[in-house]
Amino acid sequence: MTERYIYLCDIIIAGGIMQINNRLFEIVYILVQRKKITAKELAERFEVSTRTIYRDIETLSRANIPVYAIKGKDGGIGILDQYVLNKTILSEEEQNQILFALQGMKRLRGKDEKDILERLSILFNKEVNDWIRIDFSNWNSDNSQENRFEIIKSAILNRKLIEFTYYNSNGEKRRRIVEPLQIWFKDKSWYLISYCKLKEDYRIFKVARIKEIRVLEEHFERELPKENKKEKTNFKTISLELEISKEMAYRVYDEFEDKEITKKENGDFIVKIEYPENEWVYGYILSFGEYMKVVSPIKAKNIIRDKLEKSLKNYL
Repeated sequence: MTERYIYLCDIIIAGGIMQINNRLFEIVYILVQRKKITAKELAERFEVSTRTIYRDIETLSRANIPVYAIKGKDGGIGILDQYVLNKTILSEEEQNQILFALQGMKRLRGKDEKDILERLSILFNKEVNDWIRIDFSNWNSDNSQENRFEIIKSAILNRKLIEFTYYNSNGEKRRRIVEPLQIWFKDKSWYLISYCKLKEDYRIFKVARIKEIRVLEEHFERELPKENKKEKTNFKTISLELEISKEMAYRVYDEFEDKEITKKENGDFIVKIEYPENEWVYGYILSFGEYMKVVSPIKAKNIIRDKLEKSLKNYL
């Protein structure tokens, strides 16, 4: 029993990766109460295919949850009568860790996690501390980005294609249809890992550049590969050494890690960082104005000089 329950909790906590934590728990919860239900009923409840439900049952079975499927007129999906969710096998700390993890997921993934959090709170007979808040909007923006996340999340969980307009790093606009697989946070930005129908390959899209998004009716069955194909995007990087004036100390400590910062005797900073090499990185450097100087590489210094010379022509 202990191994079964802990494995189920692992599935729930890992739901951000597995993408179906809510369904797995809900299926067990339903079966414990009803003992038997058809795959069609579950598929309609969760708005997925019966094939997806049977795959969920296989996942639970591999976790040693005693679920079974019987074909035929009086068949269905069931769970052994003696199976119960036993909270006593978890320590106080373990119960808190599960609830905290679920609350963090609720903040990241929206209102859909509310039911599972409340049910486990009741199961553990605990009040949940409101310990985390995540806001996807900028200080001066509306809730459009949060809505974008909600649409992408829903499409991932329900395995539906999405269509959107995307602006690449060169400002080029193109309509894309993709199979959304995972939302990825990397270096202060959110990305969508997906399978692009246009490129017929895995691609990463920066969420901030996704516009006019809509969910399509078409379903997909593709899983995120175990060996995540982020490398296929071929992000070319550049190693930069930057000298930043002490007047920009607030930005240095906000935007760089301690290991990347060396403070000089005069109070200025040397920052060594590796970034994707594209228009964004040069715009970022220029955003520091007179308070930043590129020390190396020479290539980056020349590009910044050219951009500054072109900018000056706008004021002649």
